[in-house]
Amino acid sequence: MKHQDLRRRIAHAAARMLAEDGSLDYGSAKRKAARQLGVSDSGNLPDNLQIEEALRSYQAIYQTDETRAQLMLLRQTAIEYMEQLAAFDPHLTGPVLNGTAGPHADINLQLFTDHQKDLEFLLMRMPVPYQAGEYRPADAGGRLYPRFAIDDPRARVDLLVYPAAELRNLKRLQADGSPRRLRLPQVRALV
Repeated sequence: MKHQDLRRRIAHAAARMLAEDGSLDYGSAKRKAARQLGVSDSGNLPDNLQIEEALRSYQAIYQTDETRAQLMLLRQTAIEYMEQLAAFDPHLTGPVLNGTAGPHADINLQLFTDHQKDLEFLLMRMPVPYQAGEYRPADAGGRLYPRFAIDDPRARVDLLVYPAAELRNLKRLQADGSPRRLRLPQVRALV
């Protein structure tokens, strides 16, 4: 079988898993799909852009109305949190931004602030529970960033907190040219 055909089959199998289960990330889904298809060579794995395209195709065929309604709810919820967190320069990222969010998707917000304690005080005053943790991006040279997970009943809201100056250093665009993150006014325009 040609490498491109194999990558396409893995991408579509991974997309099905992501759409139906939602508990996997792209990397885990493509490795699991490869194992199910009997592929052991990691050189045949599709890239994330191929998985995202396959996920969009799957959702367009099997989950059109469900996906559209869920995406609208998640974006409205994201806007509510972005308004509450406006002092911390919130940016929407991930599947809610790119339109591939399914029924199990989290809302991913990146915050850029030098006032993390103020953020924690705000979270303590919110009526929904949250957990605090840390996040170590693969490309951050071992740096740790604060992470908060808000347990909203509509969807989990995942907050990653970066120093304000780091916004200048982060990539702005995805490989396909779409934005990696949007601020509140641009997210409102999506709804």
